[in-house]
Amino acid sequence: MYLEKLEERAKGRGKKLAVAVANDEHVIEAVFRAWKEDICEPVLFGPKEEILKIVKECTPEWEKPQIVDCLAEEAGRLAVETVSKGECDFLMKGKIKTGDLMKIYLDERYGLRTGKTLSMVSVMEIPDFPRPLIISDPGMVISPTLEQKVDMIEHCVRVADVLGIKMPKVAVVGAIEIVNPKMPVTIEAAVLSKMNQRGQIKNCIVDGPFALDNVVSEEAARRKGIESPVAGKADILILPDIEAANILYKALVFLAKARAASTILGGRVPVVLTSRADSEETKYYSIVLSSLFA
Repeated sequence: MYLEKLEERAKGRGKKLAVAVANDEHVIEAVFRAWKEDICEPVLFGPKEEILKIVKECTPEWEKPQIVDCLAEEAGRLAVETVSKGECDFLMKGKIKTGDLMKIYLDERYGLRTGKTLSMVSVMEIPDFPRPLIISDPGMVISPTLEQKVDMIEHCVRVADVLGIKMPKVAVVGAIEIVNPKMPVTIEAAVLSKMNQRGQIKNCIVDGPFALDNVVSEEAARRKGIESPVAGKADILILPDIEAANILYKALVFLAKARAASTILGGRVPVVLTSRADSEETKYYSIVLSSLFA
């Protein structure tokens, strides 16, 4: 339901997507769907014969995909160059290692840095849960600092805005809901809350620390006597590190059957950076979400 609303917003905007090393079946299927639904105009970088073979087998309706024929080793660089020149509006990872693609993206020669932290934001649509959950960072920043968490919150607020959520409630999540000097995550959560109260973090309501149960369940929050506008009502979850966020993401997808869409924000253009284990649907909706920031 929520992802379909993003899809409607993304249609017909004429954005061009550079796909780095596009010779991958699931990537081709997702990109074809995005082209067919008028989300974007894909440009496929990689070995032309391999790409056309996959297109013929998986998406035979796609008669004339736009392909830049090149060696797989060159495709990442050429895709990033195209984006940096403004010839394409956003970037997608194909059959290339995340580290290899992002190393090129962050090369100062391409001018794609902004000074902000590059972080992954994921929108989770969970069965029987009354709202979408936005989580960060399940795939980019290993152990975010306080300053990086400020950027992560700002990126999440931007995503909340395209979902139509004004003044989203942000929960800084850890293992417990009280400040413990022996647990730095809880101290940072309290600092972020105070920064928000003083107007240093805008357009949202930030509180923490929280444990997971008392930001997604109002009943759990009541039982623990937690009084906060965020308790049980969080729209955005800022997780303490990549391990916690990645485990939550995969638990929601594989155990709770959540649908997901992710994007990398913080650079000059967004990046579609999905896992090899992600479904074609997840890849497609990640293209949809990212296109709205292109």
